[in-house]
Amino acid sequence: MEGSVRVRFAPSPTGFLHIGGLRTALYNYLFAKSHKGGKFILRIEDTDQSRYVEGAEEDIIKSLAWCGMEIDESPENPGEFGPYRQSERKEIYHNFAQKLIENGEAYYAFDTTEELDQMRERLQNSGNPSPKYDSITRQSMKNSLTLSQDEVQKRLDEGEEYVVRLKVPRRETIRFEDLIRGHVSFESKGLDDQVLLKSDGMPTYHLANVVDDHLMKISHVIRGEEWLSSTPKHILLYKAFGWEPPVMAHLPLIMSPAGGKLSKRKAEEEGIPVNTKEYIKQHYEPEALINFLAYLGWSPGDDSEIHSLTELTSLFTLDRVSKGGAVFNHKKLLWYNEHYLREQTDKTLAERVSKIASEQGLEIENNEYLVHAINLLKERVSKVDEIITMGSFFFDDIDEYDEDALKKWKSDSSDLVNQYKDKIDAISESDFEAPLLKKNLEDVINANEVGFGKLMMPLRIAVTGQGFGPDLFASMELLGKETVLRRINKAIEKLD
Repeated sequence: MEGSVRVRFAPSPTGFLHIGGLRTALYNYLFAKSHKGGKFILRIEDTDQSRYVEGAEEDIIKSLAWCGMEIDESPENPGEFGPYRQSERKEIYHNFAQKLIENGEAYYAFDTTEELDQMRERLQNSGNPSPKYDSITRQSMKNSLTLSQDEVQKRLDEGEEYVVRLKVPRRETIRFEDLIRGHVSFESKGLDDQVLLKSDGMPTYHLANVVDDHLMKISHVIRGEEWLSSTPKHILLYKAFGWEPPVMAHLPLIMSPAGGKLSKRKAEEEGIPVNTKEYIKQHYEPEALINFLAYLGWSPGDDSEIHSLTELTSLFTLDRVSKGGAVFNHKKLLWYNEHYLREQTDKTLAERVSKIASEQGLEIENNEYLVHAINLLKERVSKVDEIITMGSFFFDDIDEYDEDALKKWKSDSSDLVNQYKDKIDAISESDFEAPLLKKNLEDVINANEVGFGKLMMPLRIAVTGQGFGPDLFASMELLGKETVLRRINKAIEKLD
């Protein structure tokens, strides 16, 4: 198998890259790169022009690049098997559809929408709950199997609308081995004579998919479970062409924490970003998303959890992909995000924070002060942009106080905070450091015989405006004596 592995990620540009699509791309990428000389190909399946979304193809390419997945062949980086957009391969599909007709494996169908509706209604009325255009019903419809050759040619010459359908055998068991699901079989009697070429001349997913996978020498088709029911149609097409089908592997669904498939609606209800561009916009770490998605349906077989894209490539095998659905655990994703965030240096994060702040219309200078602030904040946040929100008190004076935190400001809070202020007022600028600031707080609570929180929480509110955050005394040291005293005075005046 070495050197012969070619896989493709083949999204439709009918929307922005869904998180499930990204996982499919990742598993294809990991499988390709786990084999020497393996190729990862991006093919854009844009035959459904009515559902085309402007900017979707660019979004797919940008998302894969953001995650670090290098594409070997694509519309932007074509190899010898192009074009890589199906809309540019129309003539190829027509030629192959014609070959199937000539070989008796497919046929022209001239039925109108109204005639198809009448056929379905007639069959339903006679007790057939799921009527199909198949080996039985085709005998009473307008197609090149029931019409004379002259009549067919006349209709074609006159430009009458038609579709091309596959001639599905009436009684046949279609079997294939799936690398994840094992032995799979379907009965042909459950299939319709699928449309291969639509009346607008564009191929259906089935024809384009099979033709492209064969011509692009795709060795393994790794795709979502939702395509499993289409596979027998594809196997029949390969057989009709006389081609060897690629190896199949159908990935488990991504499940909602609330149960069922992770739909857009369920994801929004759970607060889970649906599209990859949302993860980029919300400043998730790409390494965290990749590490998390890799484990969403696969495991290396040990207790390890943290792996780079390169490490995942060397560990990945399809036989360790689960058959059952994998639940999207957003808290676990944030755990990964925290890990990769904290691995970065304070200086690297300072550059990013300054840039993000600028994009938000804020000015946070990238200097030593910011680097120190990040050192205090990064253990407390899950995402890099939260450094700006949680650390806002480092960059701006306080105008508002957190409402929940204010519930901890009691009738004796002003007196205790005032006592503490008098103590630290006596400290020189050079001695205004965390250990001494903490000792002074201990002195005040001991003198008043109260608990630590009695003074600690009101003091945090006064200095930061929040009820939580980084180490208070280290924060006060960084803010400096003048700022701390000014804020304490303001809080006592405003909250007393």
